[in-house]
Amino acid sequence: MPILGVIPARLGSTRLPNKPLQLLAGEPLVVRVLERVRACALADQIVVATDSPMVARVVEKAGAVPVLTGTNHINGTERVAEVARRPEFARFDIVVNIQGDEPFMPMAAIEGAVARVRHGDPIGTAAAPLDPALAADPSRVKVVTDLQGRALYFSRAVIPHRRDAGHPATGLYWQHLGIYACQRGALERWVSLPPTAAEEAEKLEQLRPLQHGFAIGVARLDEPALPGVDTPEDLRQAEAQWLLAQR
Repeated sequence: MPILGVIPARLGSTRLPNKPLQLLAGEPLVVRVLERVRACALADQIVVATDSPMVARVVEKAGAVPVLTGTNHINGTERVAEVARRPEFARFDIVVNIQGDEPFMPMAAIEGAVARVRHGDPIGTAAAPLDPALAADPSRVKVVTDLQGRALYFSRAVIPHRRDAGHPATGLYWQHLGIYACQRGALERWVSLPPTAAEEAEKLEQLRPLQHGFAIGVARLDEPALPGVDTPEDLRQAEAQWLLAQR
């Protein structure tokens, strides 16, 4: 099953302007994400989907393939779907959306999301154990799964809720990671469906396929994961983490 890796990267972030071009340890953020996906060596081809010629030039300089897309997409999944529809990518059975602000995406998350699709789930993603002290942070999306590892719900709120404060919190919370592996047909159907009320309320695009009845398989990682980059403070912390890892 040939795999196409797509990194959506748009300039229009409100919390961190020009986010893909912001430098992380001397290289644009989008290039750091590209390096991460390349290191996994799972995708048969990797492209960067962007609405910006500036991002495209940076990607080309890094030796990768940029694909210029439309400017009216409301989320990264729509941008990825536009790329997947192009004739030159028709041979790929699995399309992996690796969000362009995740320079520390664990390789196990990429591998696990793809494995869920290879084993029959139309969509695969990943989650990492979350410290209960961080569960109330709305920027850390939580996921609850069934006993077969399929998502029941995603939320910025604290889920599950502990009615009794004394109930043990260890192992209870799982942080959803910004990666989606999709069967080609599932991706196309996802973006053709109307948004749901919960998706719009939570601002979580993955709630659309979930509420329309898709099975979303969730690969559980053994270790916590570092967050993505959404704000200037996130970028500063990512810089410190990057430099620490190089020592």
